[in-house]
Amino acid sequence: MTTAVGSDAALDTLLLPILEVFPATELNAETLSAMRAVEFPFARDPIATEAVGMVSRQVPGPAGAPEVGVTIYAPKQPGAARPCIFHMHGGGYVAGTAASLEPLHRPLALAADCVIVAVDYRLAPETRFPGAIEDCYAALSWVFAQAAALGIDPERIGVMGESAGGGLAAALALLVRDRGVHRLAFQHLVYPMIDDRTCVSTDPHPYAGEYIWTAQKNYFGWASLLGVTPGSAGVSPYAAAARAPDLAGL
Repeated sequence: MTTAVGSDAALDTLLLPILEVFPATELNAETLSAMRAVEFPFARDPIATEAVGMVSRQVPGPAGAPEVGVTIYAPKQPGAARPCIFHMHGGGYVAGTAASLEPLHRPLALAADCVIVAVDYRLAPETRFPGAIEDCYAALSWVFAQAAALGIDPERIGVMGESAGGGLAAALALLVRDRGVHRLAFQHLVYPMIDDRTCVSTDPHPYAGEYIWTAQKNYFGWASLLGVTPGSAGVSPYAAAARAPDLAGL
């Protein structure tokens, strides 16, 4: 069943409760703390909670920067070296935590029989580009170095993320390729934020950004990450992966 909401967009009524979870206010420096405090009502899977172990730790960060927090999920059942999903959370580059996705990560680790390493990168605007992507690269390098100890097959490590996390996953794939130290098995991008120029489009899709992540919030997220006006010339593809001129070798 659908209902006309907003700009006459057909919205399934089952989705209406989800909208209540997200603040409808404008996102800015004054409201950012309230957005960061939002808790997602994910149900916990008791079977996965029992079957999948969770360990949080700090690992070496980029040169001259703080350590990076990671949360590691691994099935308790003994087995051969498992594939690894290196995951970056969403939040528009300005919010979110790895811990908030525990109810999703445990069942995924169990269902896919894999290790999940979730990274707590530094957020904007307190930390501008390239802080977050360098945090992710440092944590990923640690995973490769510790693969044997973590029960991970180094030939089957891939990156994944949604929203800002998807943007970081895409940028991380580019950075890994260009630095030539590691090799990824895959990238899994879920509605990724990969192009700052979407903020300044003169002809946006009429329904894009009508709910939850509005055009105003999108602009704030990108401006907070970049420290310059979104759409400016010279933005790095390691910040906005859609700007990469060459996607070969990923």
